[in-house]
Amino acid sequence: MRTEILSTKDPDAISRANGILREGGLVAFPTDTVYGIGSMAFNQEAIESIYVVKERAPEKAIPVLIADEGDLDRVVKVVTRLARRLISSFWPGPLTLVLPKRVELPPGISATSTVGVRIPDHDIARALFRHAGPMAVTSANISGQESPCTAEEVLRQLSGRIPLILDGGKTPGGIPSTVVDASGNEPILIREGPISLQKIKTILLKG
Repeated sequence: MRTEILSTKDPDAISRANGILREGGLVAFPTDTVYGIGSMAFNQEAIESIYVVKERAPEKAIPVLIADEGDLDRVVKVVTRLARRLISSFWPGPLTLVLPKRVELPPGISATSTVGVRIPDHDIARALFRHAGPMAVTSANISGQESPCTAEEVLRQLSGRIPLILDGGKTPGGIPSTVVDASGNEPILIREGPISLQKIKTILLKG
């Protein structure tokens, strides 16, 4: 497979990516944290190919990224009061919230009853989701290797494994998002990232 790199400034970039996604393919693209690799969120076969391309352990869940808060109901079954408060403070941004998932989501997304979801603070990513719908997205690297911040870094790891990389330059964040379980009444830190648990708790105390 030949891996094409297409600038996000190309007027056909989003439609080209959307076409590949609708055919069950994978696309790498920039977010506000690192470059992600994604498929359409309701395509089980495409989601399975993410695990193959990344050499990712099958028990690791894949987050779903969405364009707008109105898309949440397509992905999660319950948006808790805690989640609503965190969303109002940190979305769009580098915070992934773990919430009860809808039964319609393919099992490849998560083997548990929950799913990670977020809205990235990145115009290109959100434009892609508005065309393709919610997407299963994880960092565009071979599992265990460094998360890429440029299209060239993605190509070094995934060349020949995916058909398209959207090149939007260096990502502004540089590290993967903070992951918090917001399915209950108190936030539970799953992965530390750009937003600290202390900052989250401070925001909640103010509310």
